[in-house]
Amino acid sequence: SVLSRYENQITILSDYLEEFPETDEPVWILGRQHHLNTDKSKFLLDISARLWFTYRRKFSPIGGTGPSSDAGWGCMLRCGQMMLAQALICRHLGRDWQWEKHKKQPEEYHRILRCFLDRKDCCYSIHQMAQMGVGEGKSIGEWFGPNTVAQVLKKLALFDEWTSLAVYVSMDNTVVIEDIKKMCWSPPQSSSAAHSSAHLHRSALGRNKNTAGFCTGWKPLLLIIPLRLGINHINPVYIDAFKECFKMPQSLGALGGKPNNAYYFIGFLGNELIYLDPHTTQSFVDWEENGTVDDQSFHCQQAPHRMKIMNLDPSVALGFFCKEECDFDNWCSLVQKEILKQQSLRMFELVQKHPPHWPPFIPPTKPEVTTTGA
Repeated sequence: SVLSRYENQITILSDYLEEFPETDEPVWILGRQHHLNTDKSKFLLDISARLWFTYRRKFSPIGGTGPSSDAGWGCMLRCGQMMLAQALICRHLGRDWQWEKHKKQPEEYHRILRCFLDRKDCCYSIHQMAQMGVGEGKSIGEWFGPNTVAQVLKKLALFDEWTSLAVYVSMDNTVVIEDIKKMCWSPPQSSSAAHSSAHLHRSALGRNKNTAGFCTGWKPLLLIIPLRLGINHINPVYIDAFKECFKMPQSLGALGGKPNNAYYFIGFLGNELIYLDPHTTQSFVDWEENGTVDDQSFHCQQAPHRMKIMNLDPSVALGFFCKEECDFDNWCSLVQKEILKQQSLRMFELVQKHPPHWPPFIPPTKPEVTTTGA
């Protein structure tokens, strides 16, 4: 145990400060603006507060006889975990929550962390994600793309009654407002359609009024938008809109990277993307008897990596979190103003009504599980 703790130690922040240039240009991290010249320490605290999931080894074999490490194949799954963990932090602790080494953290924090530990009984573990991926056509140990991870998270979230997220994964580069409202206002036991439409009508009337009456039945929304921003390389026409997404207060960053190398993108500086890298292999960490987790290895305590936007693989998935309906309405306004203002190629479409040529939208419900898998 002591050896593994030393093994998992990450180089401290101060050794890496010079990697980020002295610049007057603002840095954007998940909807927050930082100025390196005046508040570099706040910037680094913001980075270290993100949950950082990397390759692990020595966990119980997936499926009983499968791999006991995800090194070499699990990087996109780890990035999906990081994006989802950020949504859970915003849901239970708030975007302003900060992590400090050795500082006592609330029970909600440890509960979030326990959701992602490498155990088959943890809701968002590598075990659950890999096994749920089988239903998406991916063998255990096979590399996932951004869309596959999004579909897996959508299914696993149905089993997380504590967080109670509504996960919407867009189709055909199109976000449908009507479908999202229907899903987020969907009653827990799916009672009558009249009840649901009453909620829809009431929410439309109460748009932009952040009153308790309009938010009580809203399920917090995790919105994931898988995109293809070019053929072999990212099309420069998308760059400004892509960067704009990191400025939105609802931002959960983006999943992507290079072929077979996934990164969790959390912001940008100029024309460089800032990302957390899962390609570090650490030893499995379990929770203590009192339910807390030795969390040193779950936070990146060094300056994050950067890469030029033009080096990004065009296959990405954007993530956003809307805790209340008013957050979603605000996101729609920002998209109309900042993303769709271009009359040329649009990164994605935002439409009010469900397209008539699409199959009917049915909010996902928790399936009956009869196997020993996910």
